[in-house]
Amino acid sequence: MSAFLMAVYFKGMVVEEIAEFTRCMLHSGVTVDLSTVPGFKVDKHSTGGVGDKTSLILGPLVASLGVPVPMISGRGLGHTGGTLDKLESIPGFNINLSLQEFVEKVRLHQICFIGQTKEICPADKKMYALRDVTATVESLPLISASIMSKKLAEGIDGLVLDVKYGSGAFMKSVEDSEALAQSLISIAKSYNKKVVALLTNMDQPLGRFAGNSLEVIECLAIMKGETSLNAQGIDLYSDTRELSLWLSAHMILLSGLATSELQAYEMCKDALNSGKAYAKFLEMCQSQGGNPNHIMTASYKKIIVAESAGFISEFKTENIGLGGILLRAGREKITDILDLTAGIEFHVKIGDVVKEGDPVFTIYGNELDRLEKAYFWLQKQFTISLQKPDRPCLILKTLR
Repeated sequence: MSAFLMAVYFKGMVVEEIAEFTRCMLHSGVTVDLSTVPGFKVDKHSTGGVGDKTSLILGPLVASLGVPVPMISGRGLGHTGGTLDKLESIPGFNINLSLQEFVEKVRLHQICFIGQTKEICPADKKMYALRDVTATVESLPLISASIMSKKLAEGIDGLVLDVKYGSGAFMKSVEDSEALAQSLISIAKSYNKKVVALLTNMDQPLGRFAGNSLEVIECLAIMKGETSLNAQGIDLYSDTRELSLWLSAHMILLSGLATSELQAYEMCKDALNSGKAYAKFLEMCQSQGGNPNHIMTASYKKIIVAESAGFISEFKTENIGLGGILLRAGREKITDILDLTAGIEFHVKIGDVVKEGDPVFTIYGNELDRLEKAYFWLQKQFTISLQKPDRPCLILKTLR
């Protein structure tokens, strides 16, 4: 198997081979039968980044409009966060359900989040461990088959892909992220699934927070209709809200509930502004044993300030995610134990003006030595310049 993985890494695969390889991985275990759940079943997959928390909003939002959203999610590894870790920062939230319970909850509530069970794509787990030790992780066919085998195993009818590019993304260049998106789309098409991919920017952290309980707090605030204005008058929740709305809109469009992007977007905006999405989130929490009214916060915090005046021109986003690992908000290896209350707050965005002494980050944690290490590391992960840069475009393009 190691020899096979290395051959794929060096030689690549044609479209038909990737589709067949995905089929083999998909059928190495069981697939979820959602035939008892009426309606068009749709999910979202993100290639990950720093502060990437849209699943917590778009899942309940789309479900509140009557479209079933079955979500088999993952844990965070490296600089990227994981949806399961965020949900487990909600006291009592149970993501360890059987596939039968999963199907029943999707049928009753239109939404359920669980982790990958041992029955789903067992070959993927074994191959992933081998890819790690054979340095074959960064292979387009292997990445594509790993992602799509797990998503197809959910029994969905449609899939929206959030493929990120930039300094905090797995694929740094637009070209590489587009190649990955096209590869994922080709697999979905070979299974007659409706699919759309959005290329989105990860040159800066998404939203106001990165860190598990902090990200849940941000999502709850957005679903309650709150804003968080910084000194520039910029709403620090706006990019999380907008990306969640557009991803939701494409999920609704695939389902056939809307006939245009704009109509779908307005439907999603109404569901968010009316409190329907928040009500569905609370219903989901109750269904899975979670209490979102008692989310824990960290004991200590430390503020990182601008040492000169100017414009925020760059974030080294992947390194900011590594700073999260120093705080134990993220994992270096899959066996690491997280501090679910640790994380980073972002006070500014690229293009914002700062004065000397203005806050850039606030870091949160429960271990002072880790807080100190992260403080010195994160001081170096942003750039201030005298020339105002362009603000990054959140969604670059949509591929169908």
